[in-house]
Amino acid sequence: MRTRRGKNLGVALALLLSAVATPSCSVRQFAIDGLANALAEQGDVFASDNDPELVRDALPFALKTLEALIAASPEHSGLRLAACQGFAQYSGGFVQPQAERAEWEDYDEFVRLSERALRLFLRARDWGLSGLELEYPGIGDQLRVAPGEAASRVEWEWVDLLYWTAAAWGAAISLGVDQPELVADIDAAREMLGRVLELDESYGNGAIHETLISVECLPAIMGGDPQKARWHFERAVELSEGKSASPYVAMAASSCVSTDPEEFVRLLEIALRVDPEETPHLRLGNILAQRRATYLLETKSDRFLEPME
Repeated sequence: MRTRRGKNLGVALALLLSAVATPSCSVRQFAIDGLANALAEQGDVFASDNDPELVRDALPFALKTLEALIAASPEHSGLRLAACQGFAQYSGGFVQPQAERAEWEDYDEFVRLSERALRLFLRARDWGLSGLELEYPGIGDQLRVAPGEAASRVEWEWVDLLYWTAAAWGAAISLGVDQPELVADIDAAREMLGRVLELDESYGNGAIHETLISVECLPAIMGGDPQKARWHFERAVELSEGKSASPYVAMAASSCVSTDPEEFVRLLEIALRVDPEETPHLRLGNILAQRRATYLLETKSDRFLEPME
């Protein structure tokens, strides 16, 4: 059955095609805006897919299409949210795991892919910040000098944009801990995520807490707090009703568990018992998380020193 969103997208595409033959700039812009609205309202259309390779191959074209539409419709904050979310998910779901797999096999490739993942997270962050700037002029600069005050400006209507911008920023910082100018932004990411918690503590069925696991497992010098990380882990599991593998994998892979091989294995084995078919809207995320869990278990001996006999 055809959905309303699918119908909207079809209408927008038809408008865009008709505009090609029309010299009027206003009609062409109307068609572009129609397509922009339809694409921005699609949400995460890949989330229920069961073929990660198909999604991985499709995302680059989709992301470049979004950037082309932003150039044609620069005041459309919804497109900037879609670009922010898309680049963050592409980097976190596909590029960063590639880097992780290369770490033990090809160090040069590991460095190359890690740098690419960092660039993509920063690209996501920048699209998100530019979207926030449309609604809250000056907020980008303010986040760096008075992050708490800046984050408090954002209202519930823009919680999606706030979350994905902060998540991308935090992921970039986690990858760039050797870059002082990036690490200096940790307070901005923290305050933004804190504001999301204030606006919607259950955001994304625990996604906000899952993101904060990684943030709180950063070194103490960067404000990390292992006890808070464990609380966020428990809330992420509770809010997702244990149907998401991602919190278990995020916790196992964090520095909070880096000295406990038994907990590492236990968390990953729980992640592997999650049924991706039970929750369709989490299907792709669960498949990717379980692939990472399998790889982490396969390389356990590289991460923990085996006891000598």
